[in-house]
Amino acid sequence: MDRRIEESELIINKDGSVFHLHLKPGEIADNIILVGDPGRVKTVASFFDDVELEHSNREFVSITGKYKGQRMSVVATGIGTDNIDIVVNELDALVNVDFKSRTVNKELKKLNLVRIGTSGSLQKDLPVDSCLLSDKAIGFDGLLNFYAGRNEVVDIAFEESFRKELDWNPLLTAPYVVDASDELIKKLSVNGFNQGVTISAPGFYGPQGRVIRLGIQDEDINEKISKFKHEQHRITNYEMECSAIYGLSKLLGHNAACVCAIIANRKAGEYSKDYKPVIKDLIKKVLDSLV
Repeated sequence: MDRRIEESELIINKDGSVFHLHLKPGEIADNIILVGDPGRVKTVASFFDDVELEHSNREFVSITGKYKGQRMSVVATGIGTDNIDIVVNELDALVNVDFKSRTVNKELKKLNLVRIGTSGSLQKDLPVDSCLLSDKAIGFDGLLNFYAGRNEVVDIAFEESFRKELDWNPLLTAPYVVDASDELIKKLSVNGFNQGVTISAPGFYGPQGRVIRLGIQDEDINEKISKFKHEQHRITNYEMECSAIYGLSKLLGHNAACVCAIIANRKAGEYSKDYKPVIKDLIKKVLDSLV
């Protein structure tokens, strides 16, 4: 008999919607744009031909509609990999769990999840107002380490090389490294985006090497990261969600990719004067790549 998922494990609201996202089965498309900022949902949806539905709960804002005749959804995740844990698991439940019987469907659906966000460059030759497609993501957050099957979806050789080269502090969570979806990389790379390896940090200040009043454990960490190489790969940028999207998507059988506008160059100490037009152009290119 199929395992029944208890009420305490998958919480379904009285209206039949999933607990945090307040979405019901059938209300999301197979192609989903993920954005951190709830305000950016309207920006993405402004490109849609029509809007089918809108839902919001806390920072989780969702719109489903059509772009060039193809159904699309955009979902705001809020900031951080802890929120990604909620969003990706609930999106998967919406398409792969029968809410009435509380059992996993025999035939599983594969979603395309593309994060559009902002990021800080760790390489001088990646200027502000450029865009970067993440081939791989490194998680400083530790989220994936809680899940069974973690070692089957990560790049263990990269992880070992990274920990050794940086003399990784044992007090920190073990970093994990996950590849983007080959299928989505192929679709999105036609736009000529820069490509590289992205770090997802569990904070904006200390975890990304920023110092205001609090000092950090390793003052040279960003210099070490920018110099690190594994085979042909170098680390290009920081953001705060990509690693969990890649890791959970791999475990659940979905396609995932992240494209970020570079709004700060940490090596050069520069910040974009106005990145909003860059984001709008990026949204259009991503949507066109998915239809």
